Amino acid sequence: MDTVRAKKHLGQHFLKDLGIARRIAETLGDTPQNVLEIGPGMGVLTQFLLANPNYDLRVIEIDTESVEYLQHNFPELEGRILSADFLKYDLQSLFGEKFSLIGNYPYNISNQILFRVFENRNRIPLVSGMFQKEVAERIAAKPGSKTYGILSVLLSAFYDIEYLFTVDEHVFNPPPKVKSAVIRLKRNNIEALPCDEALFVKTVKTGFNQRRKTMRNALKPLGLPLDEIPKNLLMARAEQLSVNDFISLTQTLEKTITL
Repeated sequence: MDTVRAKKHLGQHFLKDLGIARRIAETLGDTPQNVLEIGPGMGVLTQFLLANPNYDLRVIEIDTESVEYLQHNFPELEGRILSADFLKYDLQSLFGEKFSLIGNYPYNISNQILFRVFENRNRIPLVSGMFQKEVAERIAAKPGSKTYGILSVLLSAFYDIEYLFTVDEHVFNPPPKVKSAVIRLKRNNIEALPCDEALFVKTVKTGFNQRRKTMRNALKPLGLPLDEIPKNLLMARAEQLSVNDFISLTQTLEKTITL
């Protein structure tokens, strides 16, 4: 098999620039680690990951044609190709310990991938790879930015996030209609938030679901008394609040629940 047909419904855009593929692989560093590559396609990134003896590599690919291509062209991947959907795969069965995540991520499910990273943050100390530029900017955004959103807050609570470099459309086949960007997320030393984490997530999502409203108005659907919340937090919009602000907000909401 010489090539794989890019499938629109899978969001496939195959990277063809070897220099960029090498740069992405290098974002993992050289420390010994378990590595899972999502959506290897025709292996342009995979070949550089395989070349690093410090990596115990697995790849997960939903496209059966790509799996066949990898089996034919990368015999060294024997026993290490997971023909499955990352969003549904039992990550507890992978490696039996922590693993880093890398890939040229399918644009149509990148948000879902990142929510899964958040849910498995204690198993995934490092995430690196290529996303649609708009998504990458959103993840790396800081409070006060119009691109700052739900994933910005949730991920930055547990990861240090770096926007590394932008990638033009012409290095893909077929070229996407948007630019791409490579980012890296490194797990910080926060093991748990000093608040109810489920309520924290709910508060963040509720605030951004009506991001043009102040938090006072956005949080009304929760049906909780808001009188104890500092006015500076209530009168701000979600995009103006830092992770610590959302933690403070959640802590106050917890008190109203237990009163």
